[in-house]
Amino acid sequence: MRLLVSAASAEDAAAALEGGADVVDAKDPGAGAIGPVSPATFGDIAATVAGARPVTAALGDADDADALEQRAFTFARLGASLVKVGFHGIGSLRLAHALAASAVRGARQGNPTAGVVLVAYADFFPQAVTPTTLLEVASTAGAAGVLLDTADKSGPRLTELATLAWLTDWVGLAHDRALSAALAGRLRREDLPIVRRSGADVAGVRGAACEGGRGGRISVARVRALRRACDAAPELVAQP
Repeated sequence: MRLLVSAASAEDAAAALEGGADVVDAKDPGAGAIGPVSPATFGDIAATVAGARPVTAALGDADDADALEQRAFTFARLGASLVKVGFHGIGSLRLAHALAASAVRGARQGNPTAGVVLVAYADFFPQAVTPTTLLEVASTAGAAGVLLDTADKSGPRLTELATLAWLTDWVGLAHDRALSAALAGRLRREDLPIVRRSGADVAGVRGAACEGGRGGRISVARVRALRRACDAAPELVAQP
């Protein structure tokens, strides 16, 4: 299982890299669960990583198809291997399909090898676009993967909202559709072996990697501890 660490700056990216993150994600924690950084900040993060690890980019929640396509194009062209888009507030599966297709189209135009990850929230989702129905949207639109996150970063953690059995089933359904599956949502170090046991490909963290919470700065020591926890034996951790 790979460890993704969300960086808000070049300094964060350097610490994530030194600590052993497998993926460095560009995200503005002050702009929501998957708030985008500016293109200039993304460029600084990508330059700091300098190809040593994949760099991904949060695009925020989908709104306008044309604007989303342009954002996907911009960040893919700047070097994002994957761009992430959420569906907070989208109540129509038809609209979700159209937005996902726009993101995929923009990413591929920016870089033919770039992919799109669609984000569902375990603590808030419209009736139509649930974590499960988003799997169908992702596979139909040609997305590379899906991420299950939490929208409220002051609320319960993902492992408090969903059981290990449910997470395992969801990850399995994603894999059945040839989608990569990532889990995030206020994950702590003790949650990571649980995430690993679910079969997820990626565990995403921000606050657990920072001194002072998700608005703080990434700590090399914290990332190292998280990297070790990703490899810990799941049976040593109490399961929900």
